[in-house]
Amino acid sequence: MSKGEPLSVPAPASGSAHPLFTSIVNTVLFAPQLAGSAVIAFGLWFRFGGTIKDLSSEDKSPEYFYMGLYVLVGAGALMMAVGFFGCCGAMRESQCVLGSFFTCLLVIFAAEVTTGVFAFIGKGVAIRHVQTMYEEAYNDYLKDRGKGNGTLVTFHSAFQCCGKESPEQVQPTCPKELLGHKNCIDEIETIISVKLQLIGIVGIGIAGLTIFGMIFSMVLCCAIRNSRDVI
Repeated sequence: MSKGEPLSVPAPASGSAHPLFTSIVNTVLFAPQLAGSAVIAFGLWFRFGGTIKDLSSEDKSPEYFYMGLYVLVGAGALMMAVGFFGCCGAMRESQCVLGSFFTCLLVIFAAEVTTGVFAFIGKGVAIRHVQTMYEEAYNDYLKDRGKGNGTLVTFHSAFQCCGKESPEQVQPTCPKELLGHKNCIDEIETIISVKLQLIGIVGIGIAGLTIFGMIFSMVLCCAIRNSRDVI
C-alpha cells in the first residue's frame, strides 16, 4: 500500500446474505421452537392434568376429545425439531435446509388447521360421545349399584356434578363438597365445549405463527440465492 493511500475495509463475502438480516430471520425462525414447547405443555396439561384426566382410566375414554390433543402435541414436537433445523439452516445459509424447513412447516400448518377446525366443527360429536358414556354408566348404576359405581364417581368428581334431572338416585356417588344440584349432561356440554374452543384457538393461533415462519424462511432462502447469483 502506497503512502497516503486510504485504508480499505474488507467487504463481506459476496456469497453471504447480510449478517444483520440473517440474525433477524434466525430470531424469527426460533419462534417455532418456543411455540412447539408451549403447544406440547398445553396439550399434555389438558390430557393428563385437566378436568377429564381421570376418564382415560375407564373402560371407555373420550377418544374424540383426545384425538385433537394427540395431533396438537405431535405438531408441537415436530415444530420444536423443525425449528431447530430451521435455525441451523439460517445460520449456515443453506437453501436446501431452509427449503426442507418450509416444507415441514407446511405439513405442521395443515395439522394445526385440521386440529382447529375439528375442535370447532366436531365439538358436537365429542360432547355427545362423553354424554353417552355418562348415560351408560348412569343406567348401569341404576340396574346394578355395584356395576357402574366407579365410573359414575369418576364422572361426578371430574365434572363436579350429580345425576341428571335429580340427584337422589345416584347421591352416594356424588362429591361431598358439591353445593347444590348440577345436571351432569349440561355440565359435560359446557366444560367440553370450553376445552375444545381453547384447543381450536391454540391450534389456529399457532398456525398463524407458522405462516410467519414459512414466509421468513422463503425470504431468507431467496436472499441467499440472490446473493450467490451476484458472484
